[in-house]
Parts: sequence; C-alpha cells; structure tokens
Amino acid sequence: MVDIAERPARLAAPTTVPDVVAAGPGAGGLAGRLLGLGGKVLHRTVAIAALAAIWEGAPRLGLVDRVFLPPLSEVLVAWWELLRSGQLAEHVGASLTRSLAGLGLAVLTAIPLGLLIGWYRPLAELLSPLLEVFRNTAALALLPVFVLILGLGETSKIALVLYACSWPILLNTIAGVKGVDPLLIRSARSMGLNHLRLFQKVILPAAVPTIFTGVRLAGAYSILVLVAAEMVGAKAGLGYLINYAQYNFAIADMYSGIITISAIGLVVNQLLVALERRFSTWRVDVSAG
Repeated sequence: MVDIAERPARLAAPTTVPDVVAAGPGAGGLAGRLLGLGGKVLHRTVAIAALAAIWEGAPRLGLVDRVFLPPLSEVLVAWWELLRSGQLAEHVGASLTRSLAGLGLAVLTAIPLGLLIGWYRPLAELLSPLLEVFRNTAALALLPVFVLILGLGETSKIALVLYACSWPILLNTIAGVKGVDPLLIRSARSMGLNHLRLFQKVILPAAVPTIFTGVRLAGAYSILVLVAAEMVGAKAGLGYLINYAQYNFAIADMYSGIITISAIGLVVNQLLVALERRFSTWRVDVSAG
C-alpha cells in the first residue's frame, strides 16, 4: 500500500524532465545547425574532392601520361609560381578588365532594349527579323570582322564580349516581360496605375529573375568568348597565357590558366546570384521549410 504522503514527492520528480528537455533544444539546435552546415559543405565539396583525387592519382599511377596531364599538386605549384612572380595577376587583370567592360556595356544596353521590345509589340514586330538573324550568328565567327574593323587592340575584344553577352540578356529580358502574369497586369490597371507605375511596380519586379538568368549566362559567355579572342591576338590575358604555355610546352602553366578561369567563373556566378537575391527580396522560396 502506497503512503499518500509519498505521492507528491514521486509526482514532483518527473517535473524536472521538461526542464532538461527545455534546455536541450538550445544546445541540440546549435549542434544540429553545425552538423547541417558541415553536411552541406561536405555535400558540395565531395565531387570536387573526388575530381582532385583522380587528377592527382591518375598520372602518378600511370593511367594517363603525366607529360600531358601533370598531377594536380604540380599544377598548383606552377600556379603559385605564376602568382608569386606577378604574371598571373597581370593576365587576370587584363582579362577581367576586358570581360567586365563588355559585360557591363551589355547590361546597360541589352536590358533597356529588351524591356522596350518586350513591352511594346510594334517595336517587337519591327525588330524580330533582325534579332533572329543575329542571334543565330556565333560570336567567334564574327571575330575576324571585329578585328578587321576595330583592329587587334582592346576595342575589338571588348566589342566581341559585348556582342556575345548581349543576346542572353536581351532574349531573357524579352521573355521575362512577356511572361508576366496577365492577371497581375489587369489587377494593377484596375487599381488605377498608369503605364509608368505599372511598369515600375509590376512588370519590372516580375521580370527580374528571368533577367538575372540572362545576366548569369552572359557572365559565363564573357569569360569564354574573351579567352578564345585572346588566343588569336593579344599580349596579355588568360587566353594568351594558355596559348603561350601550350606552344612552349609549359603544360603545368597551361592548366594553371584553365583553373584560374574556372575559379573566376565560379566567383562571378556567385556574385550575380547574391545580386539577384538582393533585387528579388520579395520572392518566397517555396522549397524552404
């Protein structure tokens, strides 16, 4: 038989459990966030680590000729030597100047033109045949034309990057404007918005994600097209570095230039993604939670 006097003590003991449980989520939540962050980092880097391991091991095991594909460690040593000597900074600076100049001019010209073409149907009908002709003409196919007209200097390279970057920005801007939900437009007009306010408050914000998709594509094109142009006629730049290293059989230096181009492309893409998020703060991430 249980003494009634003992029951309060026995019943009071379990009340300490919620205190422990309540204290747990703080520490557990922090540990969970750290584990989650570590898991994301591991998930994002495992493929790169595997590629690095294969690159390092395959030449050393004789699976590929290390003359034509040196181990990654030797390439990184060559990359560090180029950086320490100042050559890499010189080539990167030359390429980035040309690339960013062409990309910036493309953004300044293609986005306003795309907004006008997407918003005004008569202008779209007028320019559509011309756009179809030039959009299917590869930028590198026009490189001799740019060189003949503008010379071998900086102007021809920047103009080529401008041409290559304009099309993804222009076409995505047009698609973004035309893809705005008609219900949003009718609702805004029913609220008395004039054309300027409608464009500012509805059309432009709704088209921002598609526009930035074009800008990100253009960012990749600006590097790729420029490197190809620098291989033809240049005295500095990453394309020149890769071409010069190949002709002189400095294979490690050649791969150093290629790695640098990949790193620059990754950084530029991440910067554009961050910029897109800054201008698209109104969007709701449906995949969250």
